Amino acid sequence: MSVPRSAALERAFYTVTAPVLAAAPNFFADSPVNSVVQLAGAAGVGGWVLAYRGDESGAGRKILRWSPLVLAAAVDVAAKNTIGWGPYCLDGLLAAGWAAAGLLVMPFSRHTRRGHRPALAAPTPAPQLQPGVSPAQPDDGADAFTRQVRWLWETRGLPGRTIVVTATPHAGMPNDLSLLLRASEAGRPIFGLTEEAVAAAFGVDVSDVRIEDVARQYGREGGPGWKEVHVTPDANERRLKAPTTREWWADRIGATGGPVPGSEFVKKVRDHERKVTHYIAQVSDEMGEPRVNQHSLAAALKTKYDEGRLFVTVDGNQVLVSLWDSSPLAQIFPATKELLTPDEDGRWVTGFLGNGQPARNRVYTDRGAAHGLFVAPSGGGKTQLMGLHVAADALFGAVVMLATEAPDEKTAALGKHTSRYGVGALYMIRLLRVLVALMEIRGEMPWEDGQVHEWDPTRPGCPYRMLSAYLDEFLSAARNGDYGAEIMDLAELVSVKGRKYGVGLKVAGQSIYVQDGFTQLLCENLRENCIPVILKVAPKKVGDMFKALGIPSEHTPDPLPRSFSPAEKGRIERVMAGEPEPPSNSNTGGAGWIIEGKQPDVLRTLFMDFKAGIDGYFPDAVEHLTDHEIRELEARDLWFDWTEPPRPGEFGPVPDDEDGDDDEPKGGGKRRGGGKPAARRDAVTSPRQALEAIRNLSRV
Repeated sequence: MSVPRSAALERAFYTVTAPVLAAAPNFFADSPVNSVVQLAGAAGVGGWVLAYRGDESGAGRKILRWSPLVLAAAVDVAAKNTIGWGPYCLDGLLAAGWAAAGLLVMPFSRHTRRGHRPALAAPTPAPQLQPGVSPAQPDDGADAFTRQVRWLWETRGLPGRTIVVTATPHAGMPNDLSLLLRASEAGRPIFGLTEEAVAAAFGVDVSDVRIEDVARQYGREGGPGWKEVHVTPDANERRLKAPTTREWWADRIGATGGPVPGSEFVKKVRDHERKVTHYIAQVSDEMGEPRVNQHSLAAALKTKYDEGRLFVTVDGNQVLVSLWDSSPLAQIFPATKELLTPDEDGRWVTGFLGNGQPARNRVYTDRGAAHGLFVAPSGGGKTQLMGLHVAADALFGAVVMLATEAPDEKTAALGKHTSRYGVGALYMIRLLRVLVALMEIRGEMPWEDGQVHEWDPTRPGCPYRMLSAYLDEFLSAARNGDYGAEIMDLAELVSVKGRKYGVGLKVAGQSIYVQDGFTQLLCENLRENCIPVILKVAPKKVGDMFKALGIPSEHTPDPLPRSFSPAEKGRIERVMAGEPEPPSNSNTGGAGWIIEGKQPDVLRTLFMDFKAGIDGYFPDAVEHLTDHEIRELEARDLWFDWTEPPRPGEFGPVPDDEDGDDDEPKGGGKRRGGGKPAARRDAVTSPRQALEAIRNLSRV
């Protein structure tokens, strides 16, 4: 039997010390040995008291540990108070008894601590469990793998007080398995089973464990007393290093806090011809419309949001993510006669959206002739866009008239393909007066059936053609001190009722803000009867611009980047070499938004090459008003050369003093004699009233 080394040393100490305890009081009564022994005994008594009064368990063992000191002091006191060695050599017997007690009892008490076996007891070997029948679960004919997992589960203490019903290995994954567990006590729910407990049992990471509920199946119970556990360290390692598209989407995109939380991957489609990759995903019906964080999505797709390569389309509970190899907004889409020719529904291709779809505008709607609204700063592609619309109207067979506030090379080229073209606010106000007059004239022109109808391109027998009037730099003309007030009044009137008479008003400018002179009524009328196109808006104006167009804040788009060209790599090397940065390529002309519904879509308009000539975009013949319309306009003194200076009485009564100040303005906004600008005719609510006002002014 092996004896601990500490116990052997302690026994030797007792054997050597026993004669000293007997001899010291008899031979040396005042020896320091006696004092030391008695002090040690007093310390032992103090240890007894503390052990007795302590709150911790094991007081008996502590008392036994202090006993050798107390008994040694007792032997010393007894030997000192006896005569000689005492009767029957009592001092020697007491010392021998103390040594015997130390040899047999004290080592036992000293070494029986928590975590140790008794020094004098035979060590008990730890039980070795072998795979076999568990007392908690009888043999049910399970396969060898399940029996091995059961044995492991039991050696780990049955985590969560559960037992293994079945264990299934995963093919190709040596360390992955699935467990079907039930509570060890029938009829009890499983409470204490956690991912941490399972992970500790199998020695894997907590992220490699997934616990699922078990539904009731035919022939098997389910509910809270059952759980299914998946332990997948190999699959997770493979998923981290080489995930499938579905796994990558679930981990990076659809996870909680991801760019599209709650979304599930459906499929991935690569369009090699167009060089774009489409990802389709969806969320559950209960979640409603997917929530997309495009900046985080761009980072997950290893691109930048302002590169213009990423576009998201939401349709119900589905979401389409289109990632282009290079930004489609940086491409040039040449205009062609085929794209600009309206179809049977009056729609034609204005450009292409960021997702590659053709962006279409229209020459008419179910309400009548379509209006137009083009907004862009200088250099934003506004004249290009207006040229596309002029060509589409001409290809539809409409009469096109164009007035611009200032001359321009491109508008002059467009003017060659229009019925009438002119420059200046005076020309614009004369054009608008004709439009108002035509509303009355056309309202009285009978159709082939002898009746008068509102204009409808789908109904045969219309006696006149659709008329599209383009007003370029409209706000500048509307601010004109002589004609601006009437220009705005007439434009509002045409925007309200022109559509019913085949008259479409197309307004182009750099702003649609009310504070800039663009009235709310005109903006709303144009917005309701056209598909506005907004190009290259300054970032600070995006919110206000779309708010003025009635776009809700949740659909307000982010500003477009300053350039769609990818940033050149090697900036660090250029900085280290002291080289300048390459010039940025400003290629956003013609890029902007088209607003057909409630949400703006990013587009790039078609490119009409003015330098190469634009004749190929237009029909061979230019359409004009009918002879009847021209005669009626001539009768109202409205059809003449609109580039002439103001005619006498055209914008007010002729002054009596023919020798008046020649420097006095002759516009329609001011009366002769320097009076205040003419008041806005807010009372004019019909074409007939407008014509009466014109006749009164011109004395017709």
